[in-house]
Amino acid sequence: MSRANTILLSSLVALSLLAGHAYGQTPPVRPATPPKATPAAPAPKNDTPPSLDRINGYFNGMKGMQADFTQIAPDGRRFGGILYLLRPGRMRFEYHPPAALQVVADGRTVRIEDRKLKTHEDYFIGQTPLKFLLAPKIDIAKDSKVTDLKRAGADIILTLEDKSTLGGTSRIRVMFDGESYSLKEWTVTDPQGNDTRVTLSNLNLAAMPDKALFVIDEQKIIEPKN
Repeated sequence: MSRANTILLSSLVALSLLAGHAYGQTPPVRPATPPKATPAAPAPKNDTPPSLDRINGYFNGMKGMQADFTQIAPDGRRFGGILYLLRPGRMRFEYHPPAALQVVADGRTVRIEDRKLKTHEDYFIGQTPLKFLLAPKIDIAKDSKVTDLKRAGADIILTLEDKSTLGGTSRIRVMFDGESYSLKEWTVTDPQGNDTRVTLSNLNLAAMPDKALFVIDEQKIIEPKN
């Protein structure tokens, strides 16, 4: 397995991916410079301690989802796409052109596919942080090591360690809205110390994506790597 795909797998958390060799062959997608905005009034301070039970409830109540994502690679490059989720077990990261990467989880296998090179690699879901989002029942404290849970301004920050991902221990920092507990973004620090950040927008928790989006061609399956 290439080092690029090792980093990619350690960065998969819902929602999180590292570009890998496919991105080195195409120019990055860079966002337009946002207009200057009038500073907003500070949000009311919420002194209620953050609740891991509410985070578990948020994820366990999520049956389907569709969202736009922006990924910021360790070298600062940005890539956009659409994230589809159908619990339990199914997820798809569809990158916008010119990126040629596609990642699909069908309930058992995670496939990383380079559509330009027409190559792919398959892995067990349990080897990636995807398992935390795709399990039939999510219990964060049981499934991973919680190292921190705190409020930071208007947000809630959850920090986890996962020792069972491919390549070694990864650190996962997840940000939620401080009032609704809605998922906003996450950053994965892979075993080599590289940070990959993914932010979500246009989040639709009522979406029930078509199951056809999560089908992996059985004729092309290679035994997932151990």
